[in-house]
Amino acid sequence: MTNSVYTPETKKLFRSRTDRMLTGVCGGWADYLGVDPTMVRIAVVAATVLSAGIMLPVYVAAAVLTPEATQAA
Repeated sequence: MTNSVYTPETKKLFRSRTDRMLTGVCGGWADYLGVDPTMVRIAVVAATVLSAGIMLPVYVAAAVLTPEATQAA
């Protein structure tokens, strides 16, 4: 009997060092989700407008709490 256990590669969420406009939060989320960073940025702007600005503190919290990537992807 073999003991081969499949362990999937775990993804970690980091702020991007290379794909950033302000803090790299949207670039990091895009890398984590596997989508285009422009789509994440559009979603953040739309969420900010549609939620009457509630997304701004969420973005700031993400910028403070999400660690920056140690190396460029």
